Amino acid sequence: MPAIITTQDPALAQKVIDMLKTCYDPEIPVDVWELGLIYEIDIDKENNLKVKMTLTSPSCPVAESLPLEVEEKIRGLEGIKSAKVELTFEPPWTKEMMSEVAQVELGFM
Repeated sequence: MPAIITTQDPALAQKVIDMLKTCYDPEIPVDVWELGLIYEIDIDKENNLKVKMTLTSPSCPVAESLPLEVEEKIRGLEGIKSAKVELTFEPPWTKEMMSEVAQVELGFM
């Protein structure tokens, strides 16, 4: 399930994606973007950014820290006025949400 991206500035959206690729679940050596943990990226006309993400499990040990790390990193991007990360578990994450890159890296393909 690819992330839904809503923006008038595709270049800024790509900067957000590139930054998301620097955030890793410490238990899995793959970034949050390739893992399929990002469900939505929404950048409004004033460059306020909202990201809807999930975790591999509701009981994930990084449930407190990983969304905060993501929010801090994207908030620091040039061109972003504000950033907010919303954590959701609907739909639940499954390994099928991973990109082919992640599936190959983790030996699922």
